[in-house]
Formats: sequence, C-alpha cells, structure tokens
Amino acid sequence: MNANPAAFLLLFASLSSFAATDPQPTTPSAAERMQQPGYEEEQLQQRTGTWTVKMTFRPTPDAKPIVTEQLVAERKMVGLYMQETMHPDAGAKMPDFSRIAYQYYSRVEGRWQYVSIDTRFPVGIMPAYSFANESDGKLTMIFESLAFVGLGQGVEGRMIRSNLEISRENNNHEFVRQYWVQADGTARQWPAVEYEYTRRR
Repeated sequence: MNANPAAFLLLFASLSSFAATDPQPTTPSAAERMQQPGYEEEQLQQRTGTWTVKMTFRPTPDAKPIVTEQLVAERKMVGLYMQETMHPDAGAKMPDFSRIAYQYYSRVEGRWQYVSIDTRFPVGIMPAYSFANESDGKLTMIFESLAFVGLGQGVEGRMIRSNLEISRENNNHEFVRQYWVQADGTARQWPAVEYEYTRRR
C-alpha cells in the first residue's frame, strides 16, 4: 500500500492544531503544592552554616555532667530537608565520630519530622515527630522509645523515653535538649542531653 504524503501532512497539521488549542492544566498537583517551600523552610535555611557545639550529657538523674567541647556541626539544605553532620573539630583530641540528622516539615501531616544516627552509641536510627508547630522560638518533638545500652561492662538495655527540644535564642545561638524518662516506675524526668550551638559562619 502506497503512503499518501498529502494525507500525512493533513493529519500532522490537524494534530498540531489540536495540541495548540488544547487547554493545559493550570492548577498544580497536590504533590507540587506540598513541595513549595514556605515559612518553615525559611526557618531551616536560617539555621544552615557552620556551628561550634558543646555537649553536656547526664546518663542518670544524679550523674555528674559529662561535658564535651571542640565539636562542630555543619548544616545545609538538601531539597526541603536540613541536613546536619556533627563531628570533632580539627585538632580535637577525641575519637572520630559522626552524628547525622535531618529535620523536615511535612506539609501533608502538618508536623515536623526529625531523624538522627550517632556512631558513638548503639542506639540505632532515632526518629522523632512533633505534635504542634514551633512556639516562641521553641519546638518540641518526641523520639521513639530506645534501649539505652549503659556505660558499664554489662548491657543494661534500659528503656528510655526522650523528647527533643529545639530552643532558638537567635540566628546565632540555639540549644537542642533531650529530657529522658526511664522505664523504672518513678516517672522521673531529667535533662540528659544538651547541645549548645554557637554560629561560626
């Protein structure tokens, strides 16, 4: 069967005319709307950069605080996520480690999400979620329960409930705190972990 060039040209012209007049969708999809940065992402962007960090750790309510300085945290945006990598500062006399965390505002769920891993302790992957938004420069999230290994020779495996409280004094100074409650029947709460951040640049 011989092809008719004139027929092909007529068909091509008809399709082109239809495509030119066919109205294109102007309303963005739900996924596109949820990917648009807003106030929450502006907050995260303000917190990017390099920070000096001091850590204070109290493994039990009555323990003497263990203070670790010469830490540095590097923060950057990865899409809509703020990625933080903490490690010893250059020249610090301590074992090398990495603490990697991501913070993200889920517009679909209407809450903050956070996850961290820390190569210093066998605590696994630690996810946390907020219920409400930030208020007066303070945001509180709740970690999934974890089994604290302990600091002695034996594995203690104590179940710990922990929150994550981010308190921003200004764009150059903030605190990240964890209050723990041990599953021992006392419901006693204590400030177990504190990271004090001071901006370098």
